[in-house]
Amino acid sequence: MGNLTVKQIENAKPKDKPYKLMDGDGLQLRIAVDGIKTWLVRYMLDGKERQYRLPELYGDGNGRIGLKEAREEATHVRALARKGIDIQIKLDNERQAEVERQEVEVAQSKTLNDLFNVWVQTVDRKDGGKELRRSFTRDVFPVAGDLKLSKVQPEHIEEILKSVVKRGSNRISVTMFADLKQMFRWAGRKRAWKTLFENPTDEVELKKILPSEYEGGERTRALSEDEVKELAEKLPKSGLMLKTQIAMWLMLSCCCRIGEVVRARWEHVDLDAGVWTIPAENSKNKKVHKIFLSPVARKKFQELKEISTSDKWCFPDTTGKTYVCTKSTTKQVRDRQIVAIGRKPMTNRSKNFDALLLVGGDWVPHDLRRTGATIMQSLHVAPAIIERVLNHVEPSKLVRTYQTYDYAVEKRDAWNRLGAKLSELVPQLA
Repeated sequence: MGNLTVKQIENAKPKDKPYKLMDGDGLQLRIAVDGIKTWLVRYMLDGKERQYRLPELYGDGNGRIGLKEAREEATHVRALARKGIDIQIKLDNERQAEVERQEVEVAQSKTLNDLFNVWVQTVDRKDGGKELRRSFTRDVFPVAGDLKLSKVQPEHIEEILKSVVKRGSNRISVTMFADLKQMFRWAGRKRAWKTLFENPTDEVELKKILPSEYEGGERTRALSEDEVKELAEKLPKSGLMLKTQIAMWLMLSCCCRIGEVVRARWEHVDLDAGVWTIPAENSKNKKVHKIFLSPVARKKFQELKEISTSDKWCFPDTTGKTYVCTKSTTKQVRDRQIVAIGRKPMTNRSKNFDALLLVGGDWVPHDLRRTGATIMQSLHVAPAIIERVLNHVEPSKLVRTYQTYDYAVEKRDAWNRLGAKLSELVPQLA
């Protein structure tokens, strides 16, 4: 039994300095200068005396503890110490376990949508992830966006991909599957996410979802010489705007990308010198690319200049404030080959649904860049020169560091050879 009584505790008044009243068996009552009374328990552990302050102050009611209860707590603390258990460490461990339990509980409520919103901020894309947000909002979130991660199954991934394939967007399904795999693999490396799911993309085989005739994500389509002639006949009758037709010839004669063409500004095109400079911000590898215009390419820029409605943009949109959308240009070409890709003509889109279909099958604008490179190859242009014409990055760091010759003369010759061949195939280009 302790030495203190309730009356003694009640009569204890604050002093100039804190002081303690001893009860016995390690229990003490500390009276602060402001009158607050706190219970302390002293105990021995590993040969050292330690002190634990009870979390409740002295008193009656909620959040308070009286003399009897304090003695019981002191007995408990000292009993644990005799077993080698430190009450303070025990409580810290329990608090940490509760925090972790709550974290797990919160984490287990996370949805695929939640994961995407965190992951997309880590993805380094030129558009800042806008296209990812657009494609996931259209195709992924309606199927599985609100599902808890633990509930997302391979069947959901297959449903997403099948719906994309069903509308004829095989290439988009390939890209989307790659994005989904990247997202789940990223999460699988993060402690906060990896315990919440089993990767649902691991059991999905895209080749079983894609049509058997689909050649795969890597296109190899290049137009034959006869198809280049056929394209020259069909373009004027296709219903494409003249500036879009010119864009196609520039892609073919310069071996450039559609994005590089439509983003071109007149300040970049020197018709007198016959040079088109693609600035770093417009090129895929973020490096300045100088194109030496063949007579064919220069003529197409001159034709474009004559019909230009903008002093700034070579291919302005309807507002004249920026360039035309790259996707809309590609869609215009694809809309004129809808029959070949197994899709029905869409409302308010071109009725010339087979106007640009070639004998070798359907094609996309990027195939023209590949076609130009293939023609150069047939004209015995060295592969190393073709790579520089295409503005591909040299894979070897040593070569990039020590071999800095720009091959300007050889590239000019390559573009001129290509232009001469195109003029031979399509005389009106000359």
